[in-house]
Amino acid sequence: MIPNWLKYARELQAAAQTGLTYAANKYEKDRYEHLADLAARMMVEGSGEPLALVKGAFAEQSGYCTPKVDVRGCIYRRNGDGKGEVLLVSELNDGGKWTFPGGFSDPNEGPSGSCVREVEEEAGLVVKVTKLCGVYDRDKRGGTSPYPFHIYKLFFLCEITGTCEKSELETGEPQWFALDALPELSWDRTCEWHIHRMYEHFLNPAMAADWD
Repeated sequence: MIPNWLKYARELQAAAQTGLTYAANKYEKDRYEHLADLAARMMVEGSGEPLALVKGAFAEQSGYCTPKVDVRGCIYRRNGDGKGEVLLVSELNDGGKWTFPGGFSDPNEGPSGSCVREVEEEAGLVVKVTKLCGVYDRDKRGGTSPYPFHIYKLFFLCEITGTCEKSELETGEPQWFALDALPELSWDRTCEWHIHRMYEHFLNPAMAADWD
């Protein structure tokens, strides 16, 4: 459950960001900058993160404030015994814990195109997206640590069509895992429920997409 301090800090930051975008004069700008400072201090009080770090993250945002979009590529197979296996990558920024390959969408990319790019970069695999399985609110399904911005998570089933050069910046080598022997997961990116729910979509392609 998202704590109230995080909910209020996000709303303050969003109001400040949007207000600064449309501020008509110096007085309005000053008021919204004060609001942004209050949002940052509230975030620091709740999270314990350094003020400079939070202010820096907020300063990078501009324009009308909307949720960020995180895309995940879900790749499954059956082993020789007919049991399901899932392909995961280790997240170097989270102690090597495991997740579906993915990340934030970039401007001028469609959601499925972002997913294909992320799988290429993080897993070194060329894929074809076959299905949108779910659109979820991060705070309701999986996210365990506070994050300063609201996130929608989109999960796509993918089929491997080839290999490519992998980026070494964020993830380790991809590995296959049995669904009944999952490794330690990076829960803010992928939780156990996500993995098992996407496998249901893999087994039943006609299932309608989930949403929050």
